[in-house]
Amino acid sequence: MASLPKVDDCFIALGTTIKVAGSKEAFRAVDLKAVEAVALAVRASGATKLGVVSAMGANSHSSVFYNRIKGEMELSLARMGFKSLVIARPSLIDGDRATLHQPGRSGEGLGLLLARGLSPLLPTNYRAIKASDIAHALIRHVRTGTPGVVTLMSGEMQGN
Repeated sequence: MASLPKVDDCFIALGTTIKVAGSKEAFRAVDLKAVEAVALAVRASGATKLGVVSAMGANSHSSVFYNRIKGEMELSLARMGFKSLVIARPSLIDGDRATLHQPGRSGEGLGLLLARGLSPLLPTNYRAIKASDIAHALIRHVRTGTPGVVTLMSGEMQGN
């Protein structure tokens, strides 16, 4: 792999779905292995601070495959020695996938409609969250550079 220029901070918002990836193995290759590869490359190029988008429910011991892979990714990044690692765990992401040329997700669309309508009744951690709120929260916390691992739950990122 070619080396990168000097890097101070890095933000990773890389992920897919099992449906788009085509298999659990392909999903793991993107959501775990590709994220690890980017993190290792930027670490080798001098990055000391990393922000990453994970998922609510991430847990390396989860019986839910998606949550288990996200949890494994978080553990792997935590072991890489970044001075500061900020993990964002959003709930349902409310963003315009079409402008990013991403395939539509019919179940997600229905979920967003319900989540928007029920938002005042839901605890903040379970409300849909704008992609821009996640980005702003990650940028702010990575720039702060709090040593160690900081995990931002969805409710903490709302309205950023």
